[in-house]
Amino acid sequence: MQPTEIAEIIRAALPGARVEVVSDDHVHFAARIVSEAFAGKRGVARHQLVYAALGARIGAEIHALSIDALTPEEAAAQGLRQA
Repeated sequence: MQPTEIAEIIRAALPGARVEVVSDDHVHFAARIVSEAFAGKRGVARHQLVYAALGARIGAEIHALSIDALTPEEAAAQGLRQA
């Protein structure tokens, strides 16, 4: 899969999210997702939202996925740009 495809799938599941996905080999991916949907959720619950969006692609086309899931406030506190 292409990183852009993964980003679009995540954006469709989390409307309004800012999603950046990178990969060197199109099998192992790293995603940074900034979304209001993560507010009030712990890390595992945030990752579950992303995994649910990608469904059966995890373990098939996506061998490994590193996820950095942040609220807009957390992203701002880290000095990350806003969309």
